[in-house]
Amino acid sequence: MDETTSYPPIDPSNFDLIVVGTGLPESIIAAASSAAGKTVLHLDPNPFYGTHSASLPLDDFISFLRSQSQSPSPSPSPSQPPLQTSDDDSSVPLGTRRLYSDLEIKSLSSEPLDNSRKFSLDLVAPRAFLCADSMIELILKTGINQYMEFKSVDASFVSSGEGKLESVPDSRSAIFKSRSLLGPEKYQLMNFFKHVQGIFANGSEEDLEIPFVEFLTKRGSGFYSAVFMSQEKQDRIILYTIAWADHDQENLELCKDVISTKSGINRLALYHSSIGRFPNANGAVIYPIYGQGELSQAFCRRAAVKGCIYVLRMPVIALLMDKDGRTYQGVRLASGQELISPQLILAPSFAIPTTSPRAVEVKISNDKSPSDAEGKVARGICIAKNSIKPEAANCLVFFPPRSLYPEQITSVRVLQLSSNVGVCPPKTFVTYLSAVCDDAVEGKKLLNAAINALFSMAVSSSPENNGIDNLCEHTEEKPCLLWSALYIQDLTKFHGVYDSIRFTPMPDEHLHYDDILDATEKFFKELFPNEDFFTVTSESEERLDDRNTELDP
Repeated sequence: MDETTSYPPIDPSNFDLIVVGTGLPESIIAAASSAAGKTVLHLDPNPFYGTHSASLPLDDFISFLRSQSQSPSPSPSPSQPPLQTSDDDSSVPLGTRRLYSDLEIKSLSSEPLDNSRKFSLDLVAPRAFLCADSMIELILKTGINQYMEFKSVDASFVSSGEGKLESVPDSRSAIFKSRSLLGPEKYQLMNFFKHVQGIFANGSEEDLEIPFVEFLTKRGSGFYSAVFMSQEKQDRIILYTIAWADHDQENLELCKDVISTKSGINRLALYHSSIGRFPNANGAVIYPIYGQGELSQAFCRRAAVKGCIYVLRMPVIALLMDKDGRTYQGVRLASGQELISPQLILAPSFAIPTTSPRAVEVKISNDKSPSDAEGKVARGICIAKNSIKPEAANCLVFFPPRSLYPEQITSVRVLQLSSNVGVCPPKTFVTYLSAVCDDAVEGKKLLNAAINALFSMAVSSSPENNGIDNLCEHTEEKPCLLWSALYIQDLTKFHGVYDSIRFTPMPDEHLHYDDILDATEKFFKELFPNEDFFTVTSESEERLDDRNTELDP
């Protein structure tokens, strides 16, 4: 018997909002809508929370990517109830679209798969939080920090372009831990960021509009020699390890996302306000201890407390339209039940087919599905038995443009996590990589270059070589790679059809959540213009007091 037919009917059958998919944007919208007093039904065809924002065991991670990389489904499967219409409405089948491609998995040891359930792997990594960023503010404001725990990211490193990873002196502790700086240099470098911020304070309005890299060159050149640091090195640190730039800022003709001075100043200020904000977080960056999927689930729990109804393993197979096919009215579930709502939110992997007879009959045109992907991001994940840097269990690594090869025009970001975060078994390290790209060839070239710079490649264990452990012991300084996966993800944005059906975006290319959170808040305001996006209460104001808040376990 189909699992969906065993569910009892959902009661009530009328809602202010139906949300399909439990990814981060969908979960935030469900929580905000529930907090505003709206009746919300939150569905997901998957057996887990998070959809594209989930953290999964290794075998489930592989299965999900493989299923999402297949050709899209234009209509319900034959085993599902047939689409029927009444005299008063029409049904439009709901299909899917492929948003992942070029999945490539290498298994060099059986050990990771043997311990599959001990992994919790992020689908949209690398991601991290700055302690003062907008997502942390929302976490505190809504109180969902009671559902989450965090761990500090110990250090950041940047590629020198000569095969070496140099420590980023981005905080007091990092400066004094550095072995490459002499005592006097450390004290001089302590004034580095204070000096740069002082320059910013004296900048003109005209300065704020020029590219950030030009501002650094114009204003900062007199300080580099004083801190025994080249201008090139300082620019690399500020632009790519603190401002988290994706594209080559020094080649403005080819750069697709030039950071303005105003934006650069704001990013630098945010980074520095994050350092030391929480007494139990050592640096500027933290990570949820059980994976990024905890974030979506925490918002779902917040929504449930406010009355939102949740049903997993429940596909939506059709949209209910009026007789003319012009106005959305509700959805039909795989169980056969029909539910009514004036507003519908769909995860980005759904699509309204334009080629089926029913779609033609109700006059759905080509613009009634999510807009074409607006770029791509290459993502990778590596599992190894040793750390990239022996002194750091959890760390960020940045490969700025041209640090891997001369034609490199986007930055490769790397996040390594250890077993002291609950994402992998003991004595194991998980490393995430990502890079913005135009196509799979470029994306995989970027990630493979970074992987080759960080890891040594093992061969599968066999009786002749006495197993993978012996091979790893004889590698040089690089950790031995046990398992890896590379894949390409399409980038999409919020998109609406019929004034009442809206698609959420895929996770974006950034390390942070600032852009996706800003877009989600604007999206909520379009849905409910007269409602607050999570009302601030006296209790939430108290949580925003840093002195009363601890995010680290």
